[in-house]
Amino acid sequence: MVEASDRGNSAIVLLSGGQDSVTCLAWAKARFERVEVVSFDYEQRHWVELDAGERVAQIAGVSRTVVPVNFSQVGSAMNDASVPVALSGGLGGSLPTTFLPGRNAAFLSIACGLAASRGIWDVVTGVCQTDYSGYPDCREAFVRSMQKTMSLALDREVRIHTPLMDLTKAQTVLLMKDLGKLDWLKHSHTCYEGKRPACGKCSACVLRLRGFSEAGIPDLIEYEVVSSKDQPEF
Repeated sequence: MVEASDRGNSAIVLLSGGQDSVTCLAWAKARFERVEVVSFDYEQRHWVELDAGERVAQIAGVSRTVVPVNFSQVGSAMNDASVPVALSGGLGGSLPTTFLPGRNAAFLSIACGLAASRGIWDVVTGVCQTDYSGYPDCREAFVRSMQKTMSLALDREVRIHTPLMDLTKAQTVLLMKDLGKLDWLKHSHTCYEGKRPACGKCSACVLRLRGFSEAGIPDLIEYEVVSSKDQPEF
């Protein structure tokens, strides 16, 4: 993980509106003098995360840019409601159906380009290879390769920060507590089904619930279901 030190005083955070990106925003606000956020509208089935991102950006007092990205010809459970949310069956059957090929590569590329156009060389993203759903584009090796690629593309060193890369969901919750921004998470959205209250059954909800439980902190959002018998096995 690249650390924020004296190498810059501005950063752009990829803010989806989910738990991890909201935590990254709080992390960045504690380390950089100026922070902006970028969100992506890719016609995701959980489009309500865009509303969550707007609310959190307002609370944090940061400027937000929303960029439309067309993934209609790629498709996954993330942007096609006819595809069931499942832990396998995507991209040949080995990955979750919620894996959207090329998504993080596109998002990081756009975020780095947007940052560079504003004279910003630090980008923060909430990818995590500890408590993740099996997405290959959440691994540290991928992020490091993107950092090198974008540095070459822009002819200047780009720094991609991944403060959650090696944290469990419980540690992420405790990080927000330490940052004094735990209340921000009540405005975040996690459910892949895009439900409010959250479904409590999809893999994203299960990971979130488990993280809060292991951290010994009650979750701040409402769920339709929280019974363990209704949660999928991992």
